Amino acid sequence: MAQLIFTQQLARFMDVPQVETSAADLRGALDAAFADHPRLRGYVLDEQGHLRENVVIFIDGQRTRERKLLNDALAPHSKVYILQALSGG
Repeated sequence: MAQLIFTQQLARFMDVPQVETSAADLRGALDAAFADHPRLRGYVLDEQGHLRENVVIFIDGQRTRERKLLNDALAPHSKVYILQALSGG
């Protein structure tokens, strides 16, 4: 099963889960995580269901580029890291 790992930047807002899913793509995997942890959705997705500007996702070490459809394919043993990008100066 693919594993979603929410990094510790979100820990200041809520418990950050690690989720295992058999979803075939990123959108399905995120939906599975949000079903069990609904508060997490607002930190990851905006009101249109698109990836928030300050969130970055890596699948098996590769940064995702598709921020609206979130249709990146997942392999059965993919590792997906979801983190808030740092900004400021």
